[in-house]
Amino acid sequence: MPTRTLYAALNPADPIPSPAQLDVAEDLLTLLRDTTTEPRPDTQLEALTLAVAADLPVLLWGEPGIGKTAALTQLAAALDLPLTTVIASVHEPSDFSGLPVVGDDPAEQGVPMAPPDWAVRLVRAGRGLLFLDELSTAPPAVQAALLRLVLERRIGALRLPPGVRIVAAANPRSSAADGWELSPPLANRFVHLQWTHDHEVVVRGLGGTWPRATLPRLDPEKLPEAVDFARRAVCGLLTGRPKLVHQLPSSETRRGGAWPSPRSWEMAMSLIAFATAAGSSREVLSLLVRGTVGDGPGLELLANVDRMDLPDPEIFLADPTAGELPARGDLRQAVLDGVVAAVRNRPDRARWDAAWALLVRALETGAPDLVVVPATTLASLRREDWDVPPAIEQLAGVVTLSQRADRAAEAAKAHR
Repeated sequence: MPTRTLYAALNPADPIPSPAQLDVAEDLLTLLRDTTTEPRPDTQLEALTLAVAADLPVLLWGEPGIGKTAALTQLAAALDLPLTTVIASVHEPSDFSGLPVVGDDPAEQGVPMAPPDWAVRLVRAGRGLLFLDELSTAPPAVQAALLRLVLERRIGALRLPPGVRIVAAANPRSSAADGWELSPPLANRFVHLQWTHDHEVVVRGLGGTWPRATLPRLDPEKLPEAVDFARRAVCGLLTGRPKLVHQLPSSETRRGGAWPSPRSWEMAMSLIAFATAAGSSREVLSLLVRGTVGDGPGLELLANVDRMDLPDPEIFLADPTAGELPARGDLRQAVLDGVVAAVRNRPDRARWDAAWALLVRALETGAPDLVVVPATTLASLRREDWDVPPAIEQLAGVVTLSQRADRAAEAAKAHR
């Protein structure tokens, strides 16, 4: 019996779909898939593209359906890179370490490890985006096999070319089907980015327009300066905090994320250099640094970077009106404290007067409470033959009010 006649006999109430109707359905699907992109600020997308430009493996963490796969597909299209998707959880360890192929004379030639077909295609293309999906559902044996692929970019006897970038995606164990925690050696090889959805981006994307992923524009003239800045930032922190060089977390869950090691500090240094050369925002740098060495060490590194960006106190002591005072309160406080410390280290009447002039400027352009401690310390540095500058009168009220508030707080505490 012909297929169409059999279908009609089994489903008398259903019309038989004709080829024309299927063509119309395909046209409708094409229209639904027809989307465009636009330049739109997107912090997490910029962080992803910066890490890809730095040739560091990236791991996107997010709940199912959050758009990790769609983001990688759009990224590959925007960067004109062929996308190769490998579902890690459905592969065997040998799929990544290579399958043994016995030759004519194994005793003489050995047994080579044959790579899978997708790796061969990547090598032939010379470039591409390798997407390792569902990483948190890969069993420990598969994760162990992935170590060499992620770090050395080797699969069996094959080495991936420099033009191939590696990005992975994973769901938290609580929302992953038969999920596993990532092994510490594998986790420490990735830049971990928490992938979340932005309501406005999703709504506009469903309307047909998604953010455009673009590689960062690196300023060629800033490259040597960026490398020097990154090295000073990381080395300066680790010199004063040697315990941060390597800290393996105690809990299994935290070991499967970002934590500090010599390898991850090197990745953080690379990302600071790229972010500096690209002029990236502090928000982007924060995502990358904390996703490499963890939240605690990452925040310490960011604080050290902020201090390195502060102007030299000697600039203000030479001319209190020169340079810009930081707008952020903590950075402004650091500048004022640094100026007072410079006067203490090399006391001089002209420098002392210049520091007072700067405190008055800070009072006029920012929060008054920020000048209380520097003003009190600066007053204690006065020599007997130094006249009190008129600028002190403008600060006296603020200091007195602060002292009264402190005394009131102490009295209230004593009566409790």
